[in-house]
Amino acid sequence: MRFRADENFPRAAVAAISSAGHDIAWVRVVAPGAADADVLAHAVREERILLTFDKDFGELAGRTTLPKSCGVVLVRMPMPKSDDVGQLLAKRILARNDWSGRFSVIEAGRTRMRRLG
Repeated sequence: MRFRADENFPRAAVAAISSAGHDIAWVRVVAPGAADADVLAHAVREERILLTFDKDFGELAGRTTLPKSCGVVLVRMPMPKSDDVGQLLAKRILARNDWSGRFSVIEAGRTRMRRLG
């Protein structure tokens, strides 16, 4: 899968997803300080699934027509100790392959998904 991790996404999670063999571009490296609209536009252009902790992307994704090859995954759960965060987030994200075309919310005990567009 191809991901774009928002600037607020933990380094350990980016590294774990990359180590699992997935293509992940981290905003903190490729476009630090980019506006949310630009972050989402780049994800669309590159056909990536956006990973974020920023609730603003819910509204932004709802106002934007995203292609089926893209998606937004909003993480809304308490963060574990920093040693565990990378593996925990990577495990939750990589457990599914149906993120494209959806706005998804990962919570502590469940994942909610709705189709975009």
